[in-house]
Amino acid sequence: MSGPRVDAVTARAFTIPTDAPESDGTLAWDSTTLVLATVRAGETTGIGWTYGHAATAAVIGSDLADAVSGRDALDVPGAWAAMVAAIRNNGRPGICGMAISAVDVALWDLKAKLVSLPLASLLGRCRDAVPIYGSGGFTSYDDEQLSSQLAGWVQQGIDTVKMKIGRHPDRDAHRVRVARRAIGPDAGLFVDANGAYAPSDAIAAIHELAEHDISWFEEPVSSDDVAGLRIVRGQAPAGVAIAAGEYGYDLPYFEQMLDAEAVDVLQADVTRCGGITELLRIDALCRARSRRLSLHCSPTIHANAGVALTAVEHLEYFHDHVRIEEMLFEGAPRPRAGALEPNAQRPGLGVALRERDAERYAV
Repeated sequence: MSGPRVDAVTARAFTIPTDAPESDGTLAWDSTTLVLATVRAGETTGIGWTYGHAATAAVIGSDLADAVSGRDALDVPGAWAAMVAAIRNNGRPGICGMAISAVDVALWDLKAKLVSLPLASLLGRCRDAVPIYGSGGFTSYDDEQLSSQLAGWVQQGIDTVKMKIGRHPDRDAHRVRVARRAIGPDAGLFVDANGAYAPSDAIAAIHELAEHDISWFEEPVSSDDVAGLRIVRGQAPAGVAIAAGEYGYDLPYFEQMLDAEAVDVLQADVTRCGGITELLRIDALCRARSRRLSLHCSPTIHANAGVALTAVEHLEYFHDHVRIEEMLFEGAPRPRAGALEPNAQRPGLGVALRERDAERYAV
């Protein structure tokens, strides 16, 4: 049985200033750009988005629109394959990968609306909600900002938080000490270096920071340095998980990470990895290898997809994306008891763009 045909695929970009200067181990920024994809079939419209350069919208409006327009709106895997084929000569990673991801999410949102189901129900739930951890703790924050943000999440019932390290390695131990004091002895504490260290320096850092009871070290070296990740993992103290994968753009990347036994927890980002279609395959890979999966950022989309994934441990409740999605989308989910639950009362993702609020940020 075929469904209605896709009539149009469009994209817009919105750049939102941060509420304070932000930086991590390898980058500093003062704004974040959300690229919104819209897919229409008849009177029904689906939306999806990614976070990246505004040029992503141009790829959506040209190559991907041509590949998807006229296709069966219910055949999301078929549209996904057509998009991957269409960008062959442009390169899959990076902007093209993010463009495919945004359109794929929009197609799933559209399909769920066409069959009048919440997206989580269409995908099939294996849990009611996805546990979250608070994420921010930027290296640009002073001790007071760091303490206030992390302690605030714990007070809201989020029992694990993550902070950035690596920009000033000589201050990492002090900042982690400040964080531990702020959140108390019982909350979980993650650190993320965003690839700032060489393997030998990362090994030294992980042993020093373990004294403050960290339980997760994300991207101690570049996520592209699979051999380096494995070296650090082999030298990490018991109880400290090595995590990476947020910059994976296709299935072979994640398979390579698992084959190399480079991580304890594999990360994936639905707005980069190829959308929900590819995220489902990544979950199957993790399940087959008995590896935990953690979802990176974009809490609204991941709350909907995460309840359908069997290997998922938690999702990242990232300060920037939480703020942006609450600003731009009516119905964005809010934490309850340290978890996010998708909206079961509305079809699709359960959110709608706040057009007036978004327009002021249009690129």
